[in-house]
Formats: sequence, structure tokens, C-alpha cells
Amino acid sequence: MKKIMLLGSGELGKEFTISAKRLGQYVIAVDNYKGAPAMQVADTCEVVDMLDGKALSKIVKKHKPDIIVPEIEAIRTEMLKKFEDKGIFVVPTAEATHLTMNRDAIRDVAFTELGLRTARFAYAESKKELLFACTEIGFPCVIKPVMSSSGKGQSVAKDIDEAKRSWKVACEGMRGDHKKVIVEEFIHFDSEITLLTIKQKQGDTLFVAPIGHRQESGDYRESWIPALVPPSLLQEAQAMAKKITGRLGGAGIFGVEFFLTKDKVYFSELSPRPHDTGMVTLISQDLSEFDLHVRAILGLPIPEINYRGPAASAVILAGQESKKFQVTGLENALASKNTEIRIFGKPKTRKNRRMGVALATAEDLEKARKLATETAGKVEIRYL
Repeated sequence: MKKIMLLGSGELGKEFTISAKRLGQYVIAVDNYKGAPAMQVADTCEVVDMLDGKALSKIVKKHKPDIIVPEIEAIRTEMLKKFEDKGIFVVPTAEATHLTMNRDAIRDVAFTELGLRTARFAYAESKKELLFACTEIGFPCVIKPVMSSSGKGQSVAKDIDEAKRSWKVACEGMRGDHKKVIVEEFIHFDSEITLLTIKQKQGDTLFVAPIGHRQESGDYRESWIPALVPPSLLQEAQAMAKKITGRLGGAGIFGVEFFLTKDKVYFSELSPRPHDTGMVTLISQDLSEFDLHVRAILGLPIPEINYRGPAASAVILAGQESKKFQVTGLENALASKNTEIRIFGKPKTRKNRRMGVALATAEDLEKARKLATETAGKVEIRYL
């Protein structure tokens, strides 16, 4: 048995904890608020500000974990190297976690160091620099904080006036204590995919079938598997994913995101952990992304991934902020065949916060997506 400290205890952390517990591991769930989803299923928990290096050191010293698994971006990543130097396995590595939790750092690795195709980009640390960068990149352009999650702080600017407003949006949505944004060329893509890439301690790098997804305001709303990707573009995406995850090293699952045009693949972003769009793997196959992450971390074999056919996920969103609410409609949502629901158990709602996900399988992707969306629509967040 290994003692695993999970830094970030949201819905992804909850499913990871369940997968780890099924294999007999001990999990300490950490987050900055009480009652976080993973805390409800872990062996024990801690509530700390993970951007506070001293607080992190204190709980690491207290619990003496064998493995630290970061699940969110709001972590004082510099501390992870110190933990790693003491012999703790930081997943996938301390350097990889630091690089991927900062959009500027991972973009520099992808484009400058490895030569991967990306959208044209520039950085800005003030509104003045932002406006200059937007002019250089050209409109429309995408503006994101270099450190954020779930689309927070992201916007598309079509002109100078919108770019001015984008600076405020980015500052309000960024994590960390350093104001910096990335300005990207707007790629007129045909589709975007997540390629879950599994680095094993021993054995070849593996890939889950490509996952298609749809976003609103920079955040995932639905995903489906397998995404219909021309073989040549899929091979190129896999080669790019293998190249960058090989550079980052370590072991575990990576969510590598790409934009696809008719004949080109563009690297977009990378998460060194299970991806929100990968929630669909909870129904699409025998080993979910969380099972795969745990196996890779523990060095356990992954002989095969068996798929159940076309599958889809659709999120269940809250409509307002409240601590008093009920989740209703499950009896209607689960009445359809080949559907499942995951309610995350978050103790508080806010507008557009993900509170659960509907999952569905069908004979083709169109029917699976429709069934997942309809199922999600039957679940209601009722405010008291």
C-alpha cells in the first residue's frame, strides 16, 4: 500500500481517489475548503491554502506521503521540487507539474524547445502590453491568464475595446499572485480533441481513443469518444503528444489538447493529470482515465483498454450561488437505458459551476451525445 497525498479534491480527484481505494491505497485529500468531493471518499483530509508553501510543508511533514498527486493549478509548485528531493514521488515530476501549471512555461517548451506547431502567441504583463500584443497577433485573438483552470479568465477579443475588457476578465480569473496573460492567434479549427496519453514506469506510451469536446466560455460542456479524426492527423497528434510527454517525463496520464484543421494539427494545452473532458471514460471503457492514472503511477500493468462503443458526457450546471440546494430528477434521468449519472457532491453552487455529469452510450456518436445531453437536462439543482 502507498500513501498518496492528493493536492486538489474536486470531481476529478474524487474519481481518482475511488480508483486508488479500489487498489488498496491510502489517500489524503487536500483542498482549500471543507467537504470537497474527494474528501468524502478519502481516508483523511486537510484544509489548507495550497499556494502557501509553509502550509504545504507542514502537512507533508505530518502525513509523510509516498506519492503527491497534484489535481489543480493553484499550488505553490516550487515546493514540489523540495518534496521530490526528499524522495517523494511527485506525479508526473515536480518539473512537469510546474511547467504545465503555467501556460507560458509549457508553451515555451512545446514551441521553442520542441518545435511543435502552435497558434502564434505573445505574453503580456500589463494592459498596455496586452493591447500591443493583440495588435501584433491580430484580431480576433484569444486571451488567457497563464495560470487558471476551467476556462476562468479566458476571452476572445475582436477589437481594441474588447481587448481592454479582456485584461480585467483575465485578472479576475487568474490564479497565483503574478499578473501575466498569453495572447493567441485565433485558429479557425474544424474540431478540438483531448488525447489522453499514458506514460508508464515501464512499457510503451499508450493512448486512449481521441476525445472530442465542446466548450463554452473556455469551459467543457460535453465530450464524446471516439472523436472522428483522420488517421494521418491522429498519428501526427500522437507523435506530438509522445514527444512532449517524453520531455516532461515521470509517469501518469496527461490530457493533451489539440486543434485540428482540415490538414493541420496544433498543440494547444497540456494537463499532467486526468482531464475533465475524459469524464466520458467512466462509461466508454473498462479502465477509466482515473484507473489508468492510478495504474501508471503505481507501476501496474495496463495490458489492454476495452471500449464499449460510442459514448458521451454532458455536464450538469448550477444556475446561481447557494449553500442550500438539492439535486433532484435522478429518477427521470436514469430511466433511459445506457445512462449513468455522477453527482460530484460539492457543498456550494455558483453560476455555471459543474455539479455533476451525465454519461451515455449508444450505437453511434450522434445518439450518444443526444442521450447524454437529454439526461443531464433531467437533473435539476433546486435552491432552498
